[in-house]
Amino acid sequence: MQLQLAMENLSSHHEEQLNESFGNRTEQSREYRVASVALILLVCGVGIVGNVLVVFVVLSTKHMRTPTNCYLVSLAVADLVVLIAAGLPNITNTIYGSWVYGYTGCLTITYLQYLGVNVSSCSITAFTIERYIAICHPMKAQFICTTSRAKKIILLVWTSTSLYCMMWLFLLDIKHTSYKGMTVVVCDYKVSRKFYLPIYFLDFFLFYIAPLVLATVLYWMISRILFLNPIHTDPTESNKHQRGGSMGHQQTSDTFTPNSTATSRKQVTRMLAVVVILFALLWMPYRTLVVINSFLSQPFTNPWILLFCRVCIYLNSAVNPIIYNLMSQKFRAAFRKLYTCEAKLSEKQASYDVALNNSLKEPSHGSPDHFNTELEDITDQFLPYNISSAASPKVVFSQA
Repeated sequence: MQLQLAMENLSSHHEEQLNESFGNRTEQSREYRVASVALILLVCGVGIVGNVLVVFVVLSTKHMRTPTNCYLVSLAVADLVVLIAAGLPNITNTIYGSWVYGYTGCLTITYLQYLGVNVSSCSITAFTIERYIAICHPMKAQFICTTSRAKKIILLVWTSTSLYCMMWLFLLDIKHTSYKGMTVVVCDYKVSRKFYLPIYFLDFFLFYIAPLVLATVLYWMISRILFLNPIHTDPTESNKHQRGGSMGHQQTSDTFTPNSTATSRKQVTRMLAVVVILFALLWMPYRTLVVINSFLSQPFTNPWILLFCRVCIYLNSAVNPIIYNLMSQKFRAAFRKLYTCEAKLSEKQASYDVALNNSLKEPSHGSPDHFNTELEDITDQFLPYNISSAASPKVVFSQA
């Protein structure tokens, strides 16, 4: 909702303008409502599933818990927050034409929207810096680019951004207006334009311009080392790959050639660079429209243009897992292994259930101990690991 308000309501909020705004929103065509709900449901649904898989794969697979992947988990969680807090409420606004979550929902949902957006930008900046250090300063990377340090940086990012976004809690309120005999509710700003407009430009600089300028400089320096100059690996780099590689791949051999190291580095760098480029392109329509509307006495509010800008934002939060699967062999293998493990586990459980049901149907002429022994035999046959350890993801994956 607030992502929409940022684009629509950058002029002063007099009652007359509110009525005009609500009038336009209420008179949206059926085609627009259907297209809006369908597009947002599709993009948000795919994005939520994909980002949940990224988080699950990294957290449940030991050799995937690398510094770079820690930042990608932070990015996935932030994207989930954006998709849930910004995408789904937008559907109810389109259907009902009014805010239905009350005052508390207005504050909470708006806060989560800006939190997710800003944390995703900070996470992109963090893994860009991590890649720069790992490639351009490999000796320092052994001590700086560690998983424990990455977790501390992520905690700092979420904490500082949470505090920064709290200012939105003091700028919002519920407003009511009458339109054609109906009372329409909106989650809107309770302060004048001069108070919240500077915050938009501060966000524009801190979480869009500055990260992109920094990423452009750092990836240019990375490309000079990675693509223009030959890479000379050293023993410390080999040790790093033996612990799982820069993207957490379980290695099948104990030695690595310079060519394999260079290929792996280039693959990771290309993938992360694509994430940054898509971040820049998909956020550009929204950021541009906010800047343009800030200088117009009457903001530009064409509903189809606003829908395009919002869908671009949701695409930015939904597309990253697809990029990982297409461009990273290690993520692709992890996703495939997850699917294979789930399929095998379901098949094994089905076989166990059939065998158990058959055993229960057979009459037991012996003592109760005979039934226990038979049950244990079936359990040992179809569940070779200890049942008490089945809750551990590591044990389940090891059986795949």
